[in-house]
Amino acid sequence: MNEQKTPVRSPCTGVCALDEQDLCIACRRSGMEIAEWGVMNDQQKLEVYNLIRQREQADQQKRSG
Repeated sequence: MNEQKTPVRSPCTGVCALDEQDLCIACRRSGMEIAEWGVMNDQQKLEVYNLIRQREQADQQKRSG
């Protein structure tokens, strides 16, 4: 059976602006992750999503405390 896999969607929100840490202020990807997204396989993209979640959690901790 030939399964169609749904590709991992880009987290891009169309705001592409990097902060002083080279992270997009909107999607929280690094400049390199943004540049390489088109050539990453799905597993690599999922790993980037994990990094994004970690960055968001770190951002929340900085703000709350």
